[in-house]
Amino acid sequence: MPARLGPDVTRLLTDSKAVEVLTNRALNRALLERQLLLRRSGLPVPDALERLVGLQAQNPRDPYVSLWSRLEGFEPSALSELIETRRAVRLSLMRSTIHLVTDRDCLAIRPVLQPSMERRLYTATPFGRQIQGVDIAALAAAGRELLAAEPMIFSELGRRLADRFPGYDATALGYAVREYVPLVQVTPRGIWGRSGRALHTPALHWLGRPMPESGDIDGLLRRYLAAFGPATVADFGAWSGLPVRELSERHGRELIDAPGAPLPDPETPAPVRFLPDYDNVLLGHADRSRIFPEGASAKDVIGKPTVLVDGFVAAFWKLERKAELVIRPLRNFSVSERREVVAEAELMLAELLAPGAPARPVRLE
Repeated sequence: MPARLGPDVTRLLTDSKAVEVLTNRALNRALLERQLLLRRSGLPVPDALERLVGLQAQNPRDPYVSLWSRLEGFEPSALSELIETRRAVRLSLMRSTIHLVTDRDCLAIRPVLQPSMERRLYTATPFGRQIQGVDIAALAAAGRELLAAEPMIFSELGRRLADRFPGYDATALGYAVREYVPLVQVTPRGIWGRSGRALHTPALHWLGRPMPESGDIDGLLRRYLAAFGPATVADFGAWSGLPVRELSERHGRELIDAPGAPLPDPETPAPVRFLPDYDNVLLGHADRSRIFPEGASAKDVIGKPTVLVDGFVAAFWKLERKAELVIRPLRNFSVSERREVVAEAELMLAELLAPGAPARPVRLE
């Protein structure tokens, strides 16, 4: 079991072996600082994507909300241009979920995760059992060939593969290709203000560069700590989806951190921030008490757009009728908190979600 990071003090093991005392609030402020949520950053969009080790992107809108809350003067067109010019891509990465990363990180991160994604097919889904006996190399090659010729959704890919591998479940065949072959979602999927089906093509075909055969797990751990630490190895495993036994043997169950990573004063003020349905900051740890409200579980929070107040999840929000933002608090807000929440909501509507709307009401329930 991972070490619990409750409100009591927790030890932080650094490379110098120095031990510091951290409270849960200190861990919260460190996370917000590294996630660009204590103040908006002037980083260019590609640098921010790499600083954050990608963005969760099951919902195409999510990365835009995430970056608006983190970057000064963020314009959706800046991210859309990266995707259209193939300098950023959407593909299955951490925990086999869709992430938006730069082209460089696509090539750097996917090889690290590849063995665990293949293993996941057999340990975390029913599909591995349904393709027992299939020549995996032949299946992967067939999937690459079909998707390079014509990007398609997985259900269509499965039907095409079933013609070549009769007797096997079509859904399982398509899913297996997803795990064995690095696939990116093609535009217009993920472009701001446009829509498109989740059509996939091989990353090799889309980027014109081969995927390295192996990756640097220690390097990914260091990047994770720089973006999410201090954290335990179990936290890294929960974020990445990687088995962490070997790393656990080296680092144990203590909190570890990247050398020189910032540890802000726990009393640093944290501004109100609006986060999308899925945001890295909510999915980066096995123990989420550093940002979840007390007693909340993942099923209570994940998958709902959230509002951070004083650094912790304190409300849910949703956009109704394209220009009305409804906020449901999880606790009583002070007068100043209500004022700040409404002001940030109005700013998000005006700058991102509904800039051309004649009226942009905010309803705080």
